[in-house]
Amino acid sequence: MRIISGKYGGRRFQPPAKMPHTRPTTDIAKGGLFNTLNNLLDFEDLKTLDLFGGTGSISYELVSRGATDLTLVEQDAKMYDYIRQNIKLLEETSTMKVVKKEVFKFLENCSQQYDFIFAGPPYALTSIDDLPLRIFEKELLRKDGIFVLEHTPRNQYEDHPNFFKIKNYGTTVFSFFQSSEP
Repeated sequence: MRIISGKYGGRRFQPPAKMPHTRPTTDIAKGGLFNTLNNLLDFEDLKTLDLFGGTGSISYELVSRGATDLTLVEQDAKMYDYIRQNIKLLEETSTMKVVKKEVFKFLENCSQQYDFIFAGPPYALTSIDDLPLRIFEKELLRKDGIFVLEHTPRNQYEDHPNFFKIKNYGTTVFSFFQSSEP
């Protein structure tokens, strides 16, 4: 796993050998995602939320590009410890924090708003379709904030009122949603 661009561009991390509940976003898909985000966001000073943090790859890319307030949510103890270790290695303990909690429980109690939210849930998650509903019901995005949901082609979100773009990388699909609320 590597960071593609920014101040940590080219830096590599070795994820744990056994990650039964984690499916890291491929470099090709992550590169495509960030090429799209480059045209939609100014990464400097973003407040971000990374749901299903996994290896932390998306958030490392965000902090490398200038995001300054990053929260990752990961319930698996092994991956939680792995993310904490990498935050220390990057010396980003003042800008990045990881919360060890189940994502839907975190969302129930979350009252903050974010500029960018990313969710890369396990593809087999049966409640994946609830994620856009919860994000917008709880008004977790700031005005013009962006939410990206990673999923497989079997999930469709084009009818969601906040949906605005889709990017397909084979078995990895990113659906983009935007808040228009103040």
